[in-house]
Amino acid sequence: MKQKISKWLSILLPLFLGVFLIVYQYNQFTPDQIIEMKGYFKNANYFYISLSLVIALFGFVSRAYRWKFSIEQMGYTSKFSNNLMAVCIGYFMNLTIPRSGEISRALIVKKYENIPFDKAFGTIVAERIVDLILFFLFVITAFVLQFKVLKNFVLNTIPLEKLIILGIIGITGGVLFLLLWIYSKWKFILFLKEKLSGLMEGMMSIVKMKQKWPFLFHSLFIWFTYLLMFYVAVFALEETSSISLGAVITAFVIGSLAIGFTNSGFGAFPLLIAQIFLLYSIPETVGTAFGWLVWISQTILTISLGGISFLLLPLLNKNK
Repeated sequence: MKQKISKWLSILLPLFLGVFLIVYQYNQFTPDQIIEMKGYFKNANYFYISLSLVIALFGFVSRAYRWKFSIEQMGYTSKFSNNLMAVCIGYFMNLTIPRSGEISRALIVKKYENIPFDKAFGTIVAERIVDLILFFLFVITAFVLQFKVLKNFVLNTIPLEKLIILGIIGITGGVLFLLLWIYSKWKFILFLKEKLSGLMEGMMSIVKMKQKWPFLFHSLFIWFTYLLMFYVAVFALEETSSISLGAVITAFVIGSLAIGFTNSGFGAFPLLIAQIFLLYSIPETVGTAFGWLVWISQTILTISLGGISFLLLPLLNKNK
């Protein structure tokens, strides 16, 4: 019973948060501003939105292809088609429960490729670590290029006193968890350590893999497609087409955080993009419309590819 409640809460709470953010944001607009935003949707150049989706497809394919390197390092093989469908379904699942896509990917290759779940999940965690490192490079780039703008944004959003308190709480919690992990003899901790052995093998596969350079190339290419599809989309609206590259990278970083910490940015993505663009003298109505254009188009692509993959996966693996 508790497990079911927890599952439903993990689905409903992000959804309610997204709905709350949407209602909160639109209550800030007058009827005339809402009509104005509808005009942006009507007059948008959807060629650039379509182009951004094509670029996103290359990212999907590259992520699926990259996965095979770490899987092969552990002595397993997996069809590219199954990898691609697992990736598409993973993105689809993240629309419901944040980060559930990683679990679904590992479950799919366990079922159809007979790869142990913990090892498959370990390769995915390792990928995420590499992705996180690359994302931090974007964060550093954004801070270097737009330090004053971002500093004002963070301090205006979260007071300095709260940032210090959050930092102290985070450091204290991290130290306590580390001590507990190293010295605790609790059965639960020992059970986790045992289960993590397979996961660690998957993570170490990247360090040991023979084809680490192709893996690195695809990792860089994936993030290049993320940034490029966001950058291309700015040309869909005349009001955002002249925005600087530094502003694009900043908005991209904040938008990525919104996607990573919610169910794919529902409600949060347009709100934060609008706030970032506002720092660059782009009206909030324009930023909001742009945020929704990008989010809706990417979500339609994700649902379409995920739905197709759900249908094709069992059909293309009838003998498994």
